[in-house]
Amino acid sequence: MIPMYQICVPPTVRALTNLADVLAKGERHCAHNKIDPAVMLQSRLFPDMLPLVRQVQIAGDMARRLGGRMAGQEVPSIADTETTFAELDQRLKVSIAYLQSLEARAFEGSETRNIVIQNRQGDMHLSGLAYVQGFALPNIYFHVATAYNILRHNGVVIGKADFLGALT
Repeated sequence: MIPMYQICVPPTVRALTNLADVLAKGERHCAHNKIDPAVMLQSRLFPDMLPLVRQVQIAGDMARRLGGRMAGQEVPSIADTETTFAELDQRLKVSIAYLQSLEARAFEGSETRNIVIQNRQGDMHLSGLAYVQGFALPNIYFHVATAYNILRHNGVVIGKADFLGALT
């Protein structure tokens, strides 16, 4: 059986690290092409979708919640105040540092932990494993991929290798 820590933390840290890397490419693209970074950060794929800045914020939030909930810890929150690439990079660094601070032993038995997610439709009750597999990781990847797609759609030269990052 793969330890829950290994299912939760390394893939999430990798996703956020790769997101930080593509955001850096987005920032350089803006500078090189004289694009106002605020315009890029507010870009969206479709009018009813959230802009790039929110996609990054949500990816980090979901990652911290995944780690905290599965480790049985209070999840640190971060105010959604970022307006620059540098601020988003810092937010991702804080999220990564938090995940890396979690002890693997805190995840032991977390696959059966009762996870309660509050949403508009009411509380969702999931086992830890169902939360990780069916909610947290898919949401993290969705928001990371959407951020990637917004950048790519706006001309940032990135590819699949940037999304995947280094395989270790």
